[in-house]
Amino acid sequence: MLLSSILRNLQENEAFAGAQVLGQPESEMEINGINYDSRKVKPGDIFVAISGDASDGHNYMGQALRKGAVACLLERPLPEFPNTPQIITRDSRRAMAALAALWWDHPDRKLRLTGVTGTNGKTTTVNMLHWIWQYQGEKSGLIGTINNQIAGRQIPSSLTTPESCELFALLRQMVSEGCTRAAMEVSSHGLKQGRVAGCNFAGVIFTNLTQDHLDFHRTWDDYLNSKLELLRLLAKSAASDKYSVINIDDPSAGEFLALARGDLWTYGTAPKARLRLLDYSLSSLGTVFDLRYHKQGAKEQIYSIKIPLIGRFNIYNALAAIAAALAEGFEIGEVIQALAAMPQVPGRFELLDEGQDFTVAVDYAHSPDGLQKILATAREMNPRRLICVFGCGGDRDRTKRPIMGRIAGENSDFAIITSDNPRSEEPEAIVREVESGVQETAARYLVQVNRRDAIESAIAMAKPGDILLIAGKGHEDYQLVKGRVLPFDDRETARHYLRERAKKQFIMHN
Repeated sequence: MLLSSILRNLQENEAFAGAQVLGQPESEMEINGINYDSRKVKPGDIFVAISGDASDGHNYMGQALRKGAVACLLERPLPEFPNTPQIITRDSRRAMAALAALWWDHPDRKLRLTGVTGTNGKTTTVNMLHWIWQYQGEKSGLIGTINNQIAGRQIPSSLTTPESCELFALLRQMVSEGCTRAAMEVSSHGLKQGRVAGCNFAGVIFTNLTQDHLDFHRTWDDYLNSKLELLRLLAKSAASDKYSVINIDDPSAGEFLALARGDLWTYGTAPKARLRLLDYSLSSLGTVFDLRYHKQGAKEQIYSIKIPLIGRFNIYNALAAIAAALAEGFEIGEVIQALAAMPQVPGRFELLDEGQDFTVAVDYAHSPDGLQKILATAREMNPRRLICVFGCGGDRDRTKRPIMGRIAGENSDFAIITSDNPRSEEPEAIVREVESGVQETAARYLVQVNRRDAIESAIAMAKPGDILLIAGKGHEDYQLVKGRVLPFDDRETARHYLRERAKKQFIMHN
């Protein structure tokens, strides 16, 4: 694509309003790609300099040029490179999103794109919705925390919401492979940083809003406002038959309802909810709940729905997915049938069965609300004792550490405080902050900084009828320690010690 054509096509885009072009771009200069990582630049690329918290891409302009960049997208001029065309914008990240959409020929306009935002539940909701589509024979895509998927094929995921270059490339690939729909987790980071700026959403889902990521957002208002940006993007979208799905039970629902566009679907226990939860029951095999739904032009009906996932919070995730599927034109019977056949979502109250006489569940819960809900779910299953292994991540919101400690102490019979992803911090220091919250309760607890040892201890102490919850990392198969990515999987670690325990018991009884 010619640079002159790119500039001409983007001149009306709001991300390029007031943009300056410095240097003398050749009218026939060919652009071969877009890259924001100077190490990955290829000859003929436009290099996008992003000003981040840890580093500033403007400092790597020289490296990008040596690798073959022929033009650059910047937030400030770099006079030391007078012979390189420089496009100066207010926000290079948002401008990159517009550039990426143009480069990949606006794939978001060629399929139905549903964005899911909220503190908790994004991953499960996206997986549920994607499963419903696939189960009914629709080729679809998924973009999320655990992995990305294109028509059933899994692709590794590094960010919940990818940078716009990777995002639009993924959407383009989905379109090329015949996908007609895509469901995407949209994080507050992705919204605030403009990674999804300009995306043409057909529908959006709001799950809930509770304390998390205040290390990044600093204030609750900034966190809320970032989430609301998804509704603003829906308002700008040119998609037909737009819809908004809102958890009406959430305290922040009013803020989202005020910005809702298109067909409005509300869900929850409130009498005015369009999809209203009436009753439910849990077992180790899943959850059954009653749903009241009034289809336009038909009598109000109550449906009994079974999902192989456990917990009240998963009912809310299911309601969100059901609402989006109905908004997309699927029939309620088709949706119920699909959900009943759904597999477990990796690391989301994932049950591990090695023949033991107690329950072991691994969950991603890493926020106060997430931990509270997952412990409440385990308690509803009437365990003899509830044992919780948990920790808090380093280089993240420190204020939630004692809060999570208090929640674990108040809601479990025995808590084991351990390391999560300490990142650059000392694990012992993080654990001490968590422990201060547990000490406010009357709970029995143990501090075991090494996570492997903590899981081993929990399995060793478990007795028949107990529930052991291992929280915080879920599907992750690594631990982030002092700049290193170390192999570590809660599920594989727990399975190993469950098998070791079974061997010891076999030897003792033979």
